[in-house]
Amino acid sequence: MDDDSSTPDLLDAHPEVLWNAAALRLFEDPYVFMATGPRRHEDWGRDVFALMHRQVPDPRGWLRIDADRLRHDAGLVPSAYPFAPPPAAEVVHRVHRLEPDAAVAALTVMAEEWMSEPRPVRDRPDLDALTADARTLLARYGPDARFWTNAAVAASDPAPDFVAAGLAGHAADQSFLSGVYFRGLDLFDELGVIAVSADEVGLFWSIGAY
Repeated sequence: MDDDSSTPDLLDAHPEVLWNAAALRLFEDPYVFMATGPRRHEDWGRDVFALMHRQVPDPRGWLRIDADRLRHDAGLVPSAYPFAPPPAAEVVHRVHRLEPDAAVAALTVMAEEWMSEPRPVRDRPDLDALTADARTLLARYGPDARFWTNAAVAASDPAPDFVAAGLAGHAADQSFLSGVYFRGLDLFDELGVIAVSADEVGLFWSIGAY
């Protein structure tokens, strides 16, 4: 992928505005859960578990995309919906390492829909802009961040080409989704990316539902 060396500088100059705008351009329409929380444990699976249960706020107060929060706050769904996280100690054993560029590509394809996608991102004229937005999001976690995914393909290759295959071309080999049937909605597929830095843990999860 093309390297956009200006992204870290831009993020330093106007971090919250640029980061929030990039998140909305990528994820406002698809069913995506996006949240960042503090890293408080060496075993960052505990921090992922806390994020999925909505137990921690964003350390910087930046945008969180969570369409189900109001349902949770109203007591309509379990605390972690749309997730059913495994025990915290098992989280790190259910995901695979990703190279940074592959993590960018995974976030880029989250701009797609799981069902009836008329135009995968690989065929869109704004592919470079979408990729730049994904880089902006991951730049938040710094140059030493590490990335993981539940995509099965990453079990044998930490640098799969998510863009070429498209969102629906990447099945999860470990599901984190709930089986709760809420108002006629079934959750059927997912692609997740976890970003881990020394101070923060980010969660990006694309969810298929019908």
